[in-house]
Amino acid sequence: MDTATNQKHDSQPYYVAVNDEEKIFTAAFNQGLSILLKGPTGCGKTRFVEAMAHKLRRPLVTVSCHDDLTTADLVGRFLLNGGKTEWVDGPLTKAVREGAICYLDEVVEARKDTTVVLHPLADYRRQLPLERLGITLDAAPGFCLVVSYNPGYQSVLKDLKDSTRQRMVAIEFDFPAPEVEERILAVEAGISAADAAKLVRFAQAIRRLENAGLREVASTRVLIAAGLLMREGLSAAVAAKTAIAGPLSDDAQVTKGLIKMIEVYLND
Repeated sequence: MDTATNQKHDSQPYYVAVNDEEKIFTAAFNQGLSILLKGPTGCGKTRFVEAMAHKLRRPLVTVSCHDDLTTADLVGRFLLNGGKTEWVDGPLTKAVREGAICYLDEVVEARKDTTVVLHPLADYRRQLPLERLGITLDAAPGFCLVVSYNPGYQSVLKDLKDSTRQRMVAIEFDFPAPEVEERILAVEAGISAADAAKLVRFAQAIRRLENAGLREVASTRVLIAAGLLMREGLSAAVAAKTAIAGPLSDDAQVTKGLIKMIEVYLND
């Protein structure tokens, strides 16, 4: 399975700015600074990076980090091709050469020895050592390293090292204000303002819960999925059970509680 995707958008990805995140990202990009995005799952970090890549007219290379991601997966490796051994760039190296924005999604999921390779690239040096080739690449103009993670979800054992954090500027994300989230749902899912408002009220109720046994609360992403099901004719209650309650928990008692909430907030 590929760890990276290269994206070029013909049209501006839909993103609604909440605070000064666009100004901060642009300033950091212009100054060659690396960027750390912090916030809950599904709150719009990935869409934000896509929108900024389009706005800044830079290609975007996205890497979904995981436990098995190695340095070679990021940087590159020698591969056999037609009986010959050839070097093949990894996604990070391609981004460095091309002056692209490289987005490492959920970076703390990658192995510690993998993230160390980012250090000379993330600070003032903006260099990527390729030890297997015996060379060091200077980042091309326009290159920007962006990483994201969810501090509330990651365990203590999966956290960014201080030496990595202090090479980056941080932008904090959270779920949008209700009126903004309603607008996002209406546009992204193609549903009415009234239906969008119902889903957001339900999500707000879940987010207010304490000690509910949920590792994650209802994200904007799952609300959009529920809205898309409603667009196909499913009731709000059925859509929420399928796209929100189901993905949030496998625990029978927790799911039962969520379904009771659906009956309160979403039954017609």
